[in-house]
Amino acid sequence: MIGRRRMLRLVAGAGVAAVLAPLPVRATPEEVRALIGALAGEGPVTRARVRLDLPLLVENGNAVAMTVAVDAPLAGPERVEAIHVFAEANPLPDVARFEFGPAAGRPMVSTRIRLATSQTVVAVARTADGRLWSDEVELLVTLAACLE
Repeated sequence: MIGRRRMLRLVAGAGVAAVLAPLPVRATPEEVRALIGALAGEGPVTRARVRLDLPLLVENGNAVAMTVAVDAPLAGPERVEAIHVFAEANPLPDVARFEFGPAAGRPMVSTRIRLATSQTVVAVARTADGRLWSDEVELLVTLAACLE
């Protein structure tokens, strides 16, 4: 059984350790390229057909509006199966992954994401035949997020 004073010292020590813990490490553009390379395998990633809409100047990185749309047919080998979103300077660069089934309709997603700092965000769409299409946006974040 732990005494009350000992418990308070343990709790206070844990609080100090949490305050002194290092900030999370940010990903690098090379890590994002490696993730996209793993997704692509041997195939190329073509910069076309994907439209990534993000504001170029973001006041607060805690909730950044993002829309990704892909110009692709709804059926057949060019049907979009997934959209991946990567942020080069976030602690976890694989920000979002959206899967689309055959009955999903238009491949478009609107959501909010957190961004740690000013960086490039990349969206990659994978089609049923394995081709990859992409778009990227470089943006400026004035108040960083993802630092807790």
